[in-house]
Amino acid sequence: MKSDIEIAQQASIRPIGEIAHKAGIGEEYLEHYGNTKAKVDNRLLQRKRNPDGKLVLVSAINPTAAGEGKTTTTVGLADALCAIGKKAVVAMREPSLGPVFGIKGGAAGGGMAQVIPMEDINLHFTGDFHAVGTANNLLAAMLDNHIHQGNTLRIHPKRITWKRCMDMNDRQLRGIVGGLGKEVDGVLREDGFDITAASEIMAILCLAADIRDLKQRLARIVVGYTQDHQPVRAADLNAHGAMTALLKDAIKPNLVQTLEGTPALIHGGPFANIAHGCNSLMATRMALRLGEYAVTEAGFGADLGAQKFFDIKCRVAGLRPDAVVLVATVRALKLHGGADKQALEAEDLVALEKGLPNLLRHVDNLKNVYHVPTVVAINRFPGDTRAELERIATKCRDPGINAVVSEVWQNGSEGGLQLAQEVVRLCDEPNGFRFCHADDLPILEKIRAVTTKIYRASDIDISPEAVKQAQRLESLGFGSLPVCMAKTQYSFSDDPSRLGAPDGFTIHVRSLRLLAGAGFIVAMTGDILTMPGLPKDPAAEKIDVDDDGKISGLF
Repeated sequence: MKSDIEIAQQASIRPIGEIAHKAGIGEEYLEHYGNTKAKVDNRLLQRKRNPDGKLVLVSAINPTAAGEGKTTTTVGLADALCAIGKKAVVAMREPSLGPVFGIKGGAAGGGMAQVIPMEDINLHFTGDFHAVGTANNLLAAMLDNHIHQGNTLRIHPKRITWKRCMDMNDRQLRGIVGGLGKEVDGVLREDGFDITAASEIMAILCLAADIRDLKQRLARIVVGYTQDHQPVRAADLNAHGAMTALLKDAIKPNLVQTLEGTPALIHGGPFANIAHGCNSLMATRMALRLGEYAVTEAGFGADLGAQKFFDIKCRVAGLRPDAVVLVATVRALKLHGGADKQALEAEDLVALEKGLPNLLRHVDNLKNVYHVPTVVAINRFPGDTRAELERIATKCRDPGINAVVSEVWQNGSEGGLQLAQEVVRLCDEPNGFRFCHADDLPILEKIRAVTTKIYRASDIDISPEAVKQAQRLESLGFGSLPVCMAKTQYSFSDDPSRLGAPDGFTIHVRSLRLLAGAGFIVAMTGDILTMPGLPKDPAAEKIDVDDDGKISGLF
């Protein structure tokens, strides 16, 4: 079969105005970026008054090097829903250049279940990431300039919490010293960079209800503390107006299409291992307003992406999911069971059996913690055997969950018809959705709720620094905010080597980060970093462009 980029480049792409018309978006709401992409004006949400459709979340088991295909399943499911006569709209995140040039590759789906134009989406797209990074760094520049110009706010240079950012994996910038040189060259202090996907500006963009809410959230950003330990906000620096100006177009969702012409809104891109991992609230609401079914996804495994989708995004926005699709592959489950990566093509029921507890723990969380109707989608690879597929289906029947084989990568919508029909059935089932923890729990108890209920940790080790930070945040009035766990995506634990469904482990919380504008508190666990590094053989080494401008090597 052709590569993903070859399939995308040879696809017959329809004018974006035609896709907008299919979705029910009038031309007056479109801002064209060429003939294949457009931004959708926020006024559409005020004008479109038809009832919301059903909200379907696509999540997955803990990711492995074998791949799970969550985005591919998301796209294929939306196409399949359209194929059975339902009106579906996709809502997904924008890819970050860090993974594109690093190890993970792009995030536009794969095979016959992709969003296009694939190269544009995976690279600069409509400039949203650049706008987020620029707004982030404007605030950083205004903060240091204020200190240089006399520091009337009495900001303590050792208590600055705001970092600069860039959309690239660059470990060299994790910790730096700035302001070297003459006195006019700035304030000498330690600083550092986050990847743009981890910036609070990205989280704010994805949780803002409209441009007014965006500006208010930007104003509430805490950049550091004074000599008297009082928070200093972006509003104190008079930075929020200019930041809003930089983001006034970035806040508008982007409209593209799938290979089969299903409307797709792709907007925002926070990572789920270090941020809240969901596309923008406005894109989700727009998809709900436009379609009978809004199909969205949350990053990495359900212990991260789905947990944050439920406990942060749904809580903030008042959303209520109607069904969850949990994606798994035979290959990934065998890796979780200890199989050799080089032997995944061979049938191995022993390794599969050992790896299945990872899937079943996620199923149990979705069913018995969040109480959302769930289906397991087995993303089939050509080498999967009938016995392996049947073993997964049999194990899922015990907790009362259907497992459906999905072949959307190879066959597009035709390979997802059974999955689409099961999703439609689930959306009509009784739904007792609830959160993992209550709003009024103390900060450390919220962390304990997530680590014990979702990860199944036997204990939690909170550093003395994190305990002091929690006490300080509660004294400043931030105790009601939800928590966002920054944790490795590869394991339920904070140790990426502990695959499957480990037990008897301790989660180590080393520090807390306040994101007052976004409206949550990040708990840093294990060795998780907010600026990734490139691998030994980065994907960027394989990407090229020919004399005609045709890109190759992008996946």
